[in-house]
Amino acid sequence: MAEENNQSAGANGQAAGEQDKPQLQFALQRIYVKDISFEAPNSPSVFQHPFKPKVGLNLDTTSRQVGEGLHEVVVKVTAQVTHSEEGTTSFLAEVEQAGLFRIGGIEGQQLEHTLGAFCPNMLFPYARECIDNLVNRGGFPPLMLAPVNFEAIYAQRKKRESEQAQQPGEQTTQ
Repeated sequence: MAEENNQSAGANGQAAGEQDKPQLQFALQRIYVKDISFEAPNSPSVFQHPFKPKVGLNLDTTSRQVGEGLHEVVVKVTAQVTHSEEGTTSFLAEVEQAGLFRIGGIEGQQLEHTLGAFCPNMLFPYARECIDNLVNRGGFPPLMLAPVNFEAIYAQRKKRESEQAQQPGEQTTQ
């Protein structure tokens, strides 16, 4: 009986301590296309030659707080495909895939990582599907973009920022 009382007191003490900590909250509220564009400036002549694509891909992510605990994250994917021999543009497809995330109890570096890597990883499959759909509707074969590791992109960006922050300090000490 004494052990039961000690266990319940420990559990109550733990519960009281947990109430003091901010409650972790992460929920995807909505996924939506913020902007979409497809251009095939050399149609229909581009279809009269064998399709020999050279793909240029550009990725960018942004985030902003839009309300209390509410963040919008946008993954921008731009695919420019040119004819590998002629250099003429076959098509340009651009999608800004966005998501609205409710995030609470996460702050500082952890919040920055969540917005810069975790959320884009969730949104990219939707952007990839949207790009493929656009390209297919434009009369071209789907691009079938490979998965992207936003964790690695985020780590590279943080490393660059760290190196750039150190460079001015190094110059003044010499």
